[in-house]
Amino acid sequence: MKKFALKHSFYAAATPKSMRKLGDALLAAGTVIAVGGIWQFDTLKEIFTPGEIKMMIGGSIFLGAAGKFITNFFKEDDSDATPPTPAP
Repeated sequence: MKKFALKHSFYAAATPKSMRKLGDALLAAGTVIAVGGIWQFDTLKEIFTPGEIKMMIGGSIFLGAAGKFITNFFKEDDSDATPPTPAP
């Protein structure tokens, strides 16, 4: 099983494939919820106030983008691998 580490210095490192998939899924889900909320705005006004709908749409966009951004800080933990030998 792969282990993942989370550090600020890992931002420039390659993001593991599973974390990229997770980030893409969060971004896609947030986008679908936001577009659905915009598309059904008139129907949702019967249940929620326009301010509540706007907060839900804005929140889903923010959470999707934030989830995608946060996954950039993950890196596969390769501490079990043998360390490189120093050059003589």
